[in-house]
Amino acid sequence: MISAVLHLVPVLGATKSKVPFYILAGALALWALLLGLVIAVRRPDFPTSATGQRGVMAITAVLVLGTAIAAVATSSGDHNTVSAVIGGTPAGGNVGTGGTAAPGSTASTPTTGGTISESAEPSGALAFTKPSLHATAGRVTINFANMAPEMHNMTIASGTTVLAATPTFTGGSKTLSLTLKPGTYVFYCSVPGHRQAGMQGTLTVS
Repeated sequence: MISAVLHLVPVLGATKSKVPFYILAGALALWALLLGLVIAVRRPDFPTSATGQRGVMAITAVLVLGTAIAAVATSSGDHNTVSAVIGGTPAGGNVGTGGTAAPGSTASTPTTGGTISESAEPSGALAFTKPSLHATAGRVTINFANMAPEMHNMTIASGTTVLAATPTFTGGSKTLSLTLKPGTYVFYCSVPGHRQAGMQGTLTVS
């Protein structure tokens, strides 16, 4: 029964009609009233068997699940959102490689993007070698090298929201990937005092 409800998701999202939601919500309410005010009063020992218990639980689960899916599908039409409601994982999103990704800026799987590089000033100055970077919207991979004696990281943020970051390290390079929409982002080193000393820059995505 659950698989049958899930097959309705694309239809509900496409039609945007709220009628299925009203029908399922009404059915759920009637089912609750039937169990609580009619059957439970007349037959206090209901359900009397394990089969009956499983049947009641199955019907209740299908009605609750169907109502939740209908509510999400008819309000947004977003199949990824519906997948999240029923315990799945939406497509796309930020995934760091050698770093830590956080919720933020992104949509479905991109068709553009690219790879860019940045490095810490090898002399030990608290600065990046390039104060500004440019990328194409989509899946962006950033290679960050730190050959300076100081420990550094590269953190990408939109306003005050951190989107992704490499580990803090020295003597090598780390890579992170994230999906970015067009706009202006900031990158900086989050080691205490480094950003305040000027170790930050601007990432422009077009």
